[in-house]
Amino acid sequence: MLQYQEKLDAVFHALADPARRQMVEQLSRGPASVSQLAEPLAMTLSGVVQHLAVLEASGLVRSQKVGRTRTCTLDHNAIHPAEQWLTQRRTAWEKRLDRLGAYLDATKEEDEQ
Repeated sequence: MLQYQEKLDAVFHALADPARRQMVEQLSRGPASVSQLAEPLAMTLSGVVQHLAVLEASGLVRSQKVGRTRTCTLDHNAIHPAEQWLTQRRTAWEKRLDRLGAYLDATKEEDEQ
């Protein structure tokens, strides 16, 4: 459980920053070099590299260096713990809201009688 929690925390931490989310979005369309990831961002190349380090530490991104070019790819499996956690929360809230709706319907029917 603890290891699962640490992975989940790392993924949410990585996705907490808008620049990192933008990089993940770009990588969801396919591999990109660090300079390609940096193009739309208003930050230095070293800033982009620091953000990529957070994404790599979370497991969301993998990179490979060939010559002078570092190419990054998105690891789609790394986001599954966050998806599962969110799905569990959504399911629990949907059940609660369904029960509330049933209760409100029942009280409405009682008031009408």
